[in-house]
Amino acid sequence: MSRTETDSLGAIEVPATAYWGAQTQRSKENFAIGSQPMPLAVVHALAQIKKAAARVNASLGELPEDIAKLIEQAADEIINGSLNEHFPLVVWQTGSGTQSNMNVNEVIAGRANEIAGQGRGGKSPVHPNDHVNRAQSSNDCFPTAMHIAALQAIEHDLFPAIKLLRDGLDKQAKRYANLVKTGRTHMMDATPVTFGQELSAFVAQLDYAQHAIELSLPAVAELAQGGTAVGTGLNSSPSFADDIAKELASATGLPLTSAANKFAALAGHEPLVSLSGGLKTLAVALMKIANDLRLLGSGPRAGFAEVLLPANEPGSSIMPGKVNPTQCEALSMLACQVMGNDVTVNIAASHGHLQLNVFKPVIIHNILESIELMADGCRNFQEHCIEGMQANEQQMADHLENGLMLVTALNRHIGYDNAAKIAKKAYAENLTLREAAIALELVTDEQFSQWVRPQDMLKPEA
Repeated sequence: MSRTETDSLGAIEVPATAYWGAQTQRSKENFAIGSQPMPLAVVHALAQIKKAAARVNASLGELPEDIAKLIEQAADEIINGSLNEHFPLVVWQTGSGTQSNMNVNEVIAGRANEIAGQGRGGKSPVHPNDHVNRAQSSNDCFPTAMHIAALQAIEHDLFPAIKLLRDGLDKQAKRYANLVKTGRTHMMDATPVTFGQELSAFVAQLDYAQHAIELSLPAVAELAQGGTAVGTGLNSSPSFADDIAKELASATGLPLTSAANKFAALAGHEPLVSLSGGLKTLAVALMKIANDLRLLGSGPRAGFAEVLLPANEPGSSIMPGKVNPTQCEALSMLACQVMGNDVTVNIAASHGHLQLNVFKPVIIHNILESIELMADGCRNFQEHCIEGMQANEQQMADHLENGLMLVTALNRHIGYDNAAKIAKKAYAENLTLREAAIALELVTDEQFSQWVRPQDMLKPEA
């Protein structure tokens, strides 16, 4: 069953059950590319814009109150997810996001008209362009939706997930604050650290990465809405841009403002480039955390084996009893994807030709994917790895006892060159540092006990 809808190109058949109209149907047929749907976060943000625009236009006398109320009611159904199946378009469409903007316009009009008793779809009493899209263009609606969707995903999903992992690592750092172990630089034995100090670096890296993201957010909170087609604000009231920013800020709880320069807001996406850079910084930190724990957990007999990672599932289809650091692998893989997404965002944002960047859908697709992956990754890693992680204290003690770089504590007493002689002799002859030092007659047994104390090598000396 179908019904006939029309646009400026003429008539086209649309499924009778669909709320969308002609432009959505044309896009659905003309852009059958890939399987990546336009993110629902963007769709819902567009609906928030349409609802806010209806309120502002009504208050300015630009839209009849009854039409505005119908638009608001239909928009609310989109925002709460009731109409998700009516947004079938993919990311790979027009670079301004026009088809998705019209998809939302048409679904709101189609549902509003049904509420008004005129049947599903159509253009009366609510018209998708004249009423739902009043004082707007895809060129300012879509970038505004990009910013809102990104901010909501960060505040509601990513930041809570980072905090969960950060606090889990901090708990483990405090638990093992006094557990002394061998430090490593260049993948080689170095002077001692505590396991708590080692884990505290991860906490600080996550704090830094979140701060990097936070620094980008004020610019993302500046909205293109009100620039309409090219940034001039044609076909909108003089106060529309500021009014709708205030309306959206009130509705979303986000610190949204109207961008000072709408030409830049339409043609350039530097705020999202900065945000993507912050997301990449987080990915780099997550990669470091995953790889370090994977190394420290390697073994169980032919590796470091200093950390016991949770055994969540069998690790091999051929080697019985094998368990792998799968959570570390998953986290490092998604970090790779986020780094690649950042490259895509950089390339896409660099193509803002004249008054419009036409790579908008791919930019927000990659940013939202990065946010989702890292939010899920942080939660999953905390739950299935960090929470159950334990130190192998005996293995750490054995490595510490056998470590050659404890000799560094002797530098201040016998000099670097003499200390190096001790380390070389111990390694060459498979001796302990104590045995080598006494054999070379560079220190006494009593002096070695007094000067080489791993627990005293963890901070600057007075």
